[in-house]
Amino acid sequence: MKTEFKFSNLLGTVYRQGNLVFTPDGTCLLSPVGNRVTCFDLVNNKSFTFSYEHRKNIARISLNPQATLLLSVDEDGRAILVNFIRRTVLYHFHFKDKVTDLSFSPDGKFFSVTCFRQIQLWRTPKYGTEDQQFAPFVRHRIYTGHSAEITSLTWSRDSRFFLTASKDLTARIYSVQSEDSSAASVLGGHRDDVTGAYFSKDQETIYTVTRDGALFTWKYGVPDFLKQEDEEDADEMDVDDSRMRWWTVRRDFFKQDAKVHCATFHADTNLLVVGFASGVFGIYELPDFNMIHTLSISQKSIDFVTINTSGEWLAFGAAKLGQLLVWEWQSESYILKQQGHYDSINCATYSPDGSKVITGSDDGKIKVWDVASGFAVVTFTEHISAVTALEFSKRGANSVLFSASLDGSIRAWDLIRYRNFRTFTAPSRIQFSSLAVDPSGEVVCAGSIDDFDIHLWSVQTGQLLDRLSGHEGPVSCLSFAEEGGILASASWDKTVRVWDIFARHVSVEPFEQQSDVLSIALRPDSKQVAVATLDGQISIWDIGNGRQVGVIDGRRDVSGGRYHDDRFTAKNAARSKNFRSLSYNADGTCILAAGNSRYICLYDVDNEVLLRKYTISRNMALEGTVDKLNSKDMTEAGPMQLIDDAGDASDLEDRIDRSLPGASRGDLSARKTRPAIRTTAIKFSPTGSSFVAASTEGLLMYSVDNEFFFDPFDLDVDVTPAAAIEAMQREHDYVKALVMAFRLNERYLIHRIYESVRTRDISLVARRVPVVYLSRLLKFIATMLDDSPHMEFHLRWIDAILTAHGMILKQHRVQFAPELRGLLKVVGKTYKDIAKLSDENSSLLTYILEEKGSLDSYDSMITVQA
Repeated sequence: MKTEFKFSNLLGTVYRQGNLVFTPDGTCLLSPVGNRVTCFDLVNNKSFTFSYEHRKNIARISLNPQATLLLSVDEDGRAILVNFIRRTVLYHFHFKDKVTDLSFSPDGKFFSVTCFRQIQLWRTPKYGTEDQQFAPFVRHRIYTGHSAEITSLTWSRDSRFFLTASKDLTARIYSVQSEDSSAASVLGGHRDDVTGAYFSKDQETIYTVTRDGALFTWKYGVPDFLKQEDEEDADEMDVDDSRMRWWTVRRDFFKQDAKVHCATFHADTNLLVVGFASGVFGIYELPDFNMIHTLSISQKSIDFVTINTSGEWLAFGAAKLGQLLVWEWQSESYILKQQGHYDSINCATYSPDGSKVITGSDDGKIKVWDVASGFAVVTFTEHISAVTALEFSKRGANSVLFSASLDGSIRAWDLIRYRNFRTFTAPSRIQFSSLAVDPSGEVVCAGSIDDFDIHLWSVQTGQLLDRLSGHEGPVSCLSFAEEGGILASASWDKTVRVWDIFARHVSVEPFEQQSDVLSIALRPDSKQVAVATLDGQISIWDIGNGRQVGVIDGRRDVSGGRYHDDRFTAKNAARSKNFRSLSYNADGTCILAAGNSRYICLYDVDNEVLLRKYTISRNMALEGTVDKLNSKDMTEAGPMQLIDDAGDASDLEDRIDRSLPGASRGDLSARKTRPAIRTTAIKFSPTGSSFVAASTEGLLMYSVDNEFFFDPFDLDVDVTPAAAIEAMQREHDYVKALVMAFRLNERYLIHRIYESVRTRDISLVARRVPVVYLSRLLKFIATMLDDSPHMEFHLRWIDAILTAHGMILKQHRVQFAPELRGLLKVVGKTYKDIAKLSDENSSLLTYILEEKGSLDSYDSMITVQA
């Protein structure tokens, strides 16, 4: 089995805090998610998360106008420069202060950083040029003048000036070049914090937006009161440059009951978009201040708004609910509407075909995520309490999802019509914490920590069939075998029991454990069960013989991480020295284990050795991610990170702390209670090529890269496109030509050689294809069958490959599982298309045959009469 799993995507979280950035072409949106950055492709409906991590949550991100460099800065001012195209980290830098805004100039030569009351102007690093520098961050100049924190910075179109807005009730104009320094001005007269300041397209008008809902319009020229003084001498004297200044020509008000939290201005279309603390946003046309549209899109405040280059799409971010929206204001329709879980994720599972991941959370919601796109397809909100377990029924293509909740109900969901079609309840009101579904989909069972019984229901009728008694403690977890109706249950009474559901008896004696059982997992062939206990061990039991065949001690592997209020070291912490979730891979040779730690451990079951450890997060804003505490953060009142500094905020809603005392989870979007790092659920995909981990950061996805890259070691001087075509045309050696094409990895060449094989030679060529190229050939045929009219030709290839290499594919079914599943999906789609076409034409063929029969009888009658 391949163990080189790498981080591939982050689901379950779409926005946490900070700003949103559109790419210059306006088709992609960048969003900070914790200490990572996610890119949403709005045209192709896909998303990906950059693999690099910050030490703290990201505060600001910016993309240069050429879309080649991405700069992200965390809460401590540590910056990472990334090649946006290659997704590789280029440089690390520390600004040594909190960064409130970050922006590249329109010409891409500079980028500005606002640190409290200062503005730092830096030259953009020049990578890939002849004058590449050893230290890429070169500071051009530092600007001062504000007496309070700067809230935003906006560049002029010609990159000569930039505007700053501050909490000192002023906006200021600064020049980049020293010869334009006389243009520096102060725009005062505001009554509240200035949220944003913007240039018009001709740069002769400035708009400033304040937090109390006021819009000031500024013009450059001689003020009216000076014109009135010199009205008599206006024809005789020239205009004095010293009398030119920025002055207010108009004041408008938004007239909303909430404060302004964010604003943006699009100079080409003169559109001003304002987001309020009530979740309402408004679109205004300037300079006439005509209100175009207002809409409520969130129950909480809108934290950031931006608009793309064309001015068509608006992007909004609401941090408290984790919402991300892209709205097209002209058609008044959503381009993207995503929201992560409000609370921590409790459980996660794959669909039988591996195309979707379903998550359940403490907020009572169930979300279905598409693996390929990374977007949430649907959200179920019928549960009124935390969702604790999710399981699929693996019967056929019509998969049914089952969920258990603390509201005392088990619900069955139809993922085709997206509805709840069955609800199971117990005679008494109990909270269900575990769930298992028979593979046939006929029986569903659930366990609770309120009683010691296992409840069984019939899926068809919804009636309670039986209550299995035997455990002497609360039932912590359940798991069904793939066949035979075998159910394994674990309890806090330190036992694991195996039940034969349809025979209604315990098949073997209870498996006695040394400590409380936290999680169990059945091997796919149903011959072994892995048991994770409170003492940090994983015990492997043979179900048939009822004896223990192996034990894995994982206390040292999973332990690590220290809380800020700990009085002991991470090595002595008992909270993280056990596993809370287990999952076998597809062939049952390896097992994944995770718990209240930042580590995920992958073990070889037969050899009982650790294969690899994965670190799910290095975010120091979470508890349990550092092994050693810094003594300078310890004060007389306790750790500095735990001291509440909300009382220093300027607004009442920011000063009020509604978090519960001693809460360890809290609001994950607000990050006020320092939630602890943990993995609540882990699951291998049915294909074995990826796995997901439900953690504090979200739903982390790790996968093995199966894509083929150009490998020069497979080539020599004789392997060329011309040689492959010559082998095909002159020598008629199709196998040699096909292998050359696969080595060159040229799709057009593979396509040409593939379709040049004669029908009578397909079986011979398929038999001689090396096993190394089988997976690539199957993947190529699947893509060709999906959009090619040569249906019979491709089906003959599939038949020949399965006939010649069927035994190899069966022995290595895990290795070829993705290709075979893709092939099965395309063949099933082709079958449905042909069946639909046949059904539509059957009536027409029947009519033609009947008409032909009547015509033949009429002709015969005419002949007899003649």
